[in-house]
Amino acid sequence: MRYVSTRGEAAPRGFEDVLLAGLAEDGGLFLPESWPTLTPDEWRSLRGLPYAELSARLIHRFAGEALTLEELRGLTAEAYAGFRHPAVVPLVQLGPNEFALELFHGPTLAFKDVALQLLGRLFDHVLKKRGERITIVGATSGDTGSAAIEACRDREAVDIVILHPEGRTSDVQRRQMTTVPSPNVMNLAIQGSFDDCQDLVKSMFVDAPFRREMRLAAVNSINWARIAAQIPYYAYAALSLGAPDREVAVSVPTGNFGNVLAGWAAKRMGLPIGKFLIGSNRNDILARFLASNDMSAKPVEPSLSPSMDIQVSSNFERLLFELLGRDAGATARQMKDFRASGRMPVPDAAWREAAKHFTGFTLDDAGTLAEIQRLHRETGYLADPHTAVATAAARALMPESRIPVIIAATAHPAKFPDAVQRATGIRPPLPPALADLHERPERFTVLPNDLGEVEAQVRAHARRNTADA
Repeated sequence: MRYVSTRGEAAPRGFEDVLLAGLAEDGGLFLPESWPTLTPDEWRSLRGLPYAELSARLIHRFAGEALTLEELRGLTAEAYAGFRHPAVVPLVQLGPNEFALELFHGPTLAFKDVALQLLGRLFDHVLKKRGERITIVGATSGDTGSAAIEACRDREAVDIVILHPEGRTSDVQRRQMTTVPSPNVMNLAIQGSFDDCQDLVKSMFVDAPFRREMRLAAVNSINWARIAAQIPYYAYAALSLGAPDREVAVSVPTGNFGNVLAGWAAKRMGLPIGKFLIGSNRNDILARFLASNDMSAKPVEPSLSPSMDIQVSSNFERLLFELLGRDAGATARQMKDFRASGRMPVPDAAWREAAKHFTGFTLDDAGTLAEIQRLHRETGYLADPHTAVATAAARALMPESRIPVIIAATAHPAKFPDAVQRATGIRPPLPPALADLHERPERFTVLPNDLGEVEAQVRAHARRNTADA
């Protein structure tokens, strides 16, 4: 299995190199040279498997010769052993054909754990084999940071630096990152938005001398291995609901487009996913694009669903590359124009192709609170604000659906207790392992949105840990 960059100027490479590189040197994102596909009989043979086994078998299709199936079985078994639910990603029925796919039973209560608990182990496995050390840098709008830190804390060959927008995550989200005392972990609170944090991370990767010096690696969904590790939970849900002999739909709350892209990749592999519903909050660039081909960035506005407070959706580039017939030159031009002007003039034919598969939906804060309240009143289910956006999208766009709609429940309600309490009067408690989170000391550094200052902090962190090693 080989991987190519969406911008065409980076050399193709294998799975291990893509894992460690994250972003391509030309600024593009890696995708498989060709998509692995399964026949209906092959999909049927995966029904009923434990989640760790299903995950190993599907990810092996993307790892190629880099990892044996037995190696992957060991890594996935270890990654998911600590999840609080024996099914790892259980389905909960909310309506006649509405099913919440609960992705928040990992250590940090968010869907990012499903991929990152495996990714941390993949890094360790490959680095030990190569005798190398890396510095991971990542940007987070709330959940990726804590999941990445939990996956990488105390690992011998890894330093990790996470950037989050100061004051724009929930209190629980921030504390899950900043209370980790491990010496290989650094948190930077950037005075700006998530998009600013993401731009800083991308700028570090395209700064070739700095990238080589620090041996940078990525845990954001710009890293293809993150996407590959998310594909299995869509397969698990679809197979549980009758695929490949029954079509399903998927509703996902999304900001950076990575989670829904993993579902789309499952479709490319042969799963019968007929429709993707994309839920947005007031930061609705994806919904506007799908409705009217308006891909124009606006200032990021804080909301009750902060993980979706994003205007530059990195993973959209991967879909754009496919929509443009894998024309890397055209993709690079589109992305360059978007960066320069804040607008992306997607060709009409490509937009129409996207609209065949994806439908956007927008919900403001008042609507989000109303949906949390409705869900609890009618079903007894407590949903966090992001999940509520996805359930509202399913009800609005596929009412009385004859096919099952898989709703990505991306975070535990206890990560957003203020919003849940406002809507229902119930303040969801943290699980016992996190019960003392608000008493733990925090450790982070506030920095301006300045690449030089951020790189200096990253360099000092990595050098100190290397010297101590």
